[in-house]
Amino acid sequence: MAEGSLEAPVRHPVPWQDADFTDPAAIDAELRRVFDICHGCRRCFNLCDSFPTLFDLVDEAPSMELDTVDSKDFKGVVDGCTLCDMCFLTKCPYVPPHEFNIDFPHLMLRYRYAEFQKSGVPFGEKQLTETDRNAALARIAPGICNWASREGNGLTRPLLESTMGVHRDAALPEYAAKPLTAQAKAKPPVRDGSAPAAGRKALVFATCFAEHNRTETGTAALAILAKNGVEAELIYPMCCGMPQLEHGDIANVADRARKVAAQLRPQVDAGLPVIGLVPSCTLMLKFEWPLLVPDDDNVQALSAATKDISEYIVDIAKTEGLAAGLAPLDGSVTVHIACHARAQNMGQKAAELLRLIPEIDLKVIERCSGHGGSWGIMKQHFEVALKVGKPVARQAVKNAKEAPGRHYVVSECPLAGMHIAQGMGLIEAGARVEDAPHPVELFARAYGLA
Repeated sequence: MAEGSLEAPVRHPVPWQDADFTDPAAIDAELRRVFDICHGCRRCFNLCDSFPTLFDLVDEAPSMELDTVDSKDFKGVVDGCTLCDMCFLTKCPYVPPHEFNIDFPHLMLRYRYAEFQKSGVPFGEKQLTETDRNAALARIAPGICNWASREGNGLTRPLLESTMGVHRDAALPEYAAKPLTAQAKAKPPVRDGSAPAAGRKALVFATCFAEHNRTETGTAALAILAKNGVEAELIYPMCCGMPQLEHGDIANVADRARKVAAQLRPQVDAGLPVIGLVPSCTLMLKFEWPLLVPDDDNVQALSAATKDISEYIVDIAKTEGLAAGLAPLDGSVTVHIACHARAQNMGQKAAELLRLIPEIDLKVIERCSGHGGSWGIMKQHFEVALKVGKPVARQAVKNAKEAPGRHYVVSECPLAGMHIAQGMGLIEAGARVEDAPHPVELFARAYGLA
């Protein structure tokens, strides 16, 4: 048996419908097998809070081995996992095809699925996963909703903490008054039919965050595609289910995958790529959905057709060449490469994208922001999330201070961007950036489109 594998990781389908998948004894045995290997290796110690929690559990046990750790204490390890996949893809030498066959994130998902089958999701946390419903309610009075969720609101944030479990100090996204799809329909960008990529057609999957919260990302992406001649259709069937996956509600995610993939199959068969605007959602369509629904041909076809927005624009640049008109920005840039973008195995596409801007002064941070979807805003995780993300925030502060003039901080993950910005302010008063947009928003600005 080889000590560690040098081959590319291979992901197996998740057998969540097998009876053995939720068997408590089988889960405990697999946790102990994997945790014992992880404790002996420790290459992943700095990725998230799961691994330090695990190593402390074992090191502080009576025998200093896993055999004297109580199984009930494993929950802390599971709760620390944000399903970012970085341990599987970048650190673990024992992932398949190695004989040890370790898939730490999907083992954590298996534990959560069993817990979900037994107890469901706490009321407050479940309400947070209903992104489309919450947005519809928020649009009734977006001003009041955004006021109520704003940091520093001493009237509503303690109430939100006590009822929903959201930490009173966590930065939260605002809701847009009008969905992205409605904005795009009312004011579609003008397509340049003479641009080098004018023969391209694409579907743009808005994602719930760009549809309901940060519509600027979608507006910028559509403007860039139109500038480059791409005939783009904006779609938003529903949320991809990442919030439900975090809680182990796999059947819900699988149902969404089947419905969306069936709806988009005609366009996929016509050869149109499906472009995601948020990396966690794109990762779901590309890799998680096919592993959860491996027997659905529509899901497999959609997976093969899915591209990340940065990946797609860089491909235009390499294949046909970009439309002219990019101008230097009025400042330097720090770009954070989100874990869910790294997990797509496509390289640092956000950095490649920004390097297409003339004379850009760019610094790259490729490390966990500590946020992890809704995980980082919850009362029990917020302080840990800040600790995990502190190296990123510290580097962003350093980059900003060394910049001679204006400095932008951007991230492909909108929640990571907010978290980094908040962390910068906690490291040094006044260092917090006002906004941490998606890289395509800066790219649109370089084109004079935003």
